Amino acid sequence: MLFAIIANDKPNGLEHRLAVRPTHLKHLEALGNKLVLAGPFLDASGNSCGSLVVIDAKDQAEADALAAADPFVNEGVFASYEVRPWNWVFNKPAGR
Repeated sequence: MLFAIIANDKPNGLEHRLAVRPTHLKHLEALGNKLVLAGPFLDASGNSCGSLVVIDAKDQAEADALAAADPFVNEGVFASYEVRPWNWVFNKPAGR
């Protein structure tokens, strides 16, 4: 089952985000096939200001645990985040 992790950074948090980013990327890489897609939201200046991560998890509990393990969560980059079931309808690659 797919889940979308939708997160918003703390205000004026770009420097902190960039400092934590290498650890965040290692976390995402470690998810392997559980990671479906990921990328930042951008502000009007083109700077990262949040994240969208889509993961494949067996249930809400696993999805919540995977989201909570993200260094952006643990290191306080995000002001808020939510984990929601998501249905990929259009332009889904074969095998998804």
